[in-house]
Amino acid sequence: MPVQAKMWNTQDNEKFIQSSVPSGKTGKTMSVSFKFRADQDYEHLWIGIAYDETIYGVNTDDTDDSTDNKNYISDYVFPFEADQSTFKPHDYGKIKEGAEKSISFSAKVRRDIPAGYYAVGLYASPYDGRSSQADEYINVWITQSSASDSTDTEEVKDVAFVLGEGNKTPYGVYPEVMNFSLNLRNRGLVTAQDATASIVAAKSDDDYPFDINEANYDHHFDKIGTGETVQLDYSMAIRKDVYTGFYPIKVNVTYRESSEGELKTAELQFFAHVVNKEKETTADSTTEFNQNTNSKSRIIVSSYHTEPEQIFAGQPFDLILDMKNASGSIPASNLMFSFSSEKVSDSAVFTTDSGSSSIVVDSLGAGETTELKMRFTARAGVDQRSYSMTIKEKYDSPNYKNAEESVEIDLPVLQEQHMGIGNIDVTPDTIAVGEESNVMFPVNNTGKVTIYNVTASFAADSIVPNEAYVGNVKSGETGNIDIMLKGAAATADDGKIKVTITYEDENGKKTSEEKRFTLTVTDETAGTQTDETAADENMPGVSAPWYRKWQVYLAAVLAVLAAVLIIRHRRKKKQSEENAENTDS
Repeated sequence: MPVQAKMWNTQDNEKFIQSSVPSGKTGKTMSVSFKFRADQDYEHLWIGIAYDETIYGVNTDDTDDSTDNKNYISDYVFPFEADQSTFKPHDYGKIKEGAEKSISFSAKVRRDIPAGYYAVGLYASPYDGRSSQADEYINVWITQSSASDSTDTEEVKDVAFVLGEGNKTPYGVYPEVMNFSLNLRNRGLVTAQDATASIVAAKSDDDYPFDINEANYDHHFDKIGTGETVQLDYSMAIRKDVYTGFYPIKVNVTYRESSEGELKTAELQFFAHVVNKEKETTADSTTEFNQNTNSKSRIIVSSYHTEPEQIFAGQPFDLILDMKNASGSIPASNLMFSFSSEKVSDSAVFTTDSGSSSIVVDSLGAGETTELKMRFTARAGVDQRSYSMTIKEKYDSPNYKNAEESVEIDLPVLQEQHMGIGNIDVTPDTIAVGEESNVMFPVNNTGKVTIYNVTASFAADSIVPNEAYVGNVKSGETGNIDIMLKGAAATADDGKIKVTITYEDENGKKTSEEKRFTLTVTDETAGTQTDETAADENMPGVSAPWYRKWQVYLAAVLAVLAAVLIIRHRRKKKQSEENAENTDS
């Protein structure tokens, strides 16, 4: 047996990142997990195992890592059993450059290799095609299988499911609907991927106690990890003609042991206990009333919507519900529906304008639907999220008086975005063509939700168009605009510069607000001589007028005075803001 390759140094890997080394046993299927860091944009990321007959190992006894210091290993041992699917690349979908994606695959370890570390070559490609050249290597640790690993007494498979662990036997009484949950646990050694649990109806109606009242009863899970337990929730209508007893219900679970592995099936089973009376009886003075044997209607919310469709905090809306008597033969009468809102800080989120929160319906036949309409107002100060509304039902059936049930719906409440723009500070407010002016102002988020991608755009005939990006501003926080605007042409109008502030909500819907401020652009800077004046002064025998030097001095004095006034203005503004903050605190 040739010596296997030493453990590969993965610290310089750029694509295939390992945080731990997976372990497996000879002759057993193992799961190999790692992260892929994209070196480019991939519309389709294809990853496969490369079968290199040669491998280079770094000589760890020498710190020199040049090409001459790499050991050529001609007896490289590939650790997995090789078949048609081993080296087939798999499509892991779209990924952006720099992003990371968790990858896993399963492979069966060879039986004829000794324990130790093995390097596995991987490659990534935007195209579907096999490769014998590895981009990078990852490590696996292989141990020898023991005799106990091959016993059939209690073999732990790569993926193995347990159904109903810790659950009581589901129990139901006709005609009530059975609502129950079952635990599904993966007790295997490998994560189950793309798992779907499906109820299998019996061939004979005598062996299956439920009506099929939904399109399917499938439960899908992207992943069920080793030792992880998930819930299968069911709502079953008991058949009218079924007899009392225990019924075995079969459940098939399809799954894969890797992202693109073969689809496998596990067959499971649980028992349901159903109670049904032989004939309907009428409750009278000589018969004790039993809520488990007397039949009643089943009132459900078949659909609901609001007008307007979106509910905003602080605004009224109409809630419209379709209430259906789901019973096949039992009518209901004297129905009263009472609405109860979820509370936040001991105050109801939804309140009625009239004060009344109940609606009465005289009767509702079997299978019939009635519409309920109630006007509510969402509380102004609540956070943006969904809140529950409970509809409590009280009604009579022929053999069941004062039945009480409740159903719950969720209503999402949105918060309107509010943005405030502070004073716009322009320094200086007069510039010449080619010069720049500094523009600063705050953007305040005065709403209760974050505003996204805040951008300020500046435009006018007298300036070079420019744009400042602020980013996201959380509720109650302030973003600052600080930008330099350059003069492009002399001001020919009132000198107003338009600034457009644009921001988005969490769904990408854009909102824009406009502001204007004054910035004057002149042809020349102050104190610059005109061409004609300069020409006159440079002519031989022509002296400058006696007042020319005083004009220069006066311009310098005015420039200094303007600078002093600007500095004092900024100091006063800063002092006012600090005083305001101290007052608020």
